Amino acid sequence: MIQLDLKSRKSIYEQIMDGFKELITRGVLHAGDKLPSVRELSRTLTVNPNTIQKAYRQLEADRYIYTVSGLGCFVSEKPEDPDLSKAAAIYEAIEDSVKQLRYLGISDQEIRGKLEEIACRKEEKG
Repeated sequence: MIQLDLKSRKSIYEQIMDGFKELITRGVLHAGDKLPSVRELSRTLTVNPNTIQKAYRQLEADRYIYTVSGLGCFVSEKPEDPDLSKAAAIYEAIEDSVKQLRYLGISDQEIRGKLEEIACRKEEKG
């Protein structure tokens, strides 16, 4: 399900969040699907339960999941209205990445081609 890289610069809770975001955006997890309990995932990943709880809280704040008291956490419906402030932050991150790619000597044409390839890959996966 989720693989952790203990050598990564990313914190464990960020890796857990990214793993669930990936599973949700790829359609592996669907709206209404139940996530593993904090204790269950903690045991599976051999991670402190507080770390799992932190990741779940942030996923809920980002509207990827929701919590039902006594039942657990579930995948949210895809929001109908985009969060424009989050979109702006993501566009800014893309702009920073493009600048870094240019610095590395990657041409604008290559960057455009890769972005197009990524966008097409997303459409194919649904």
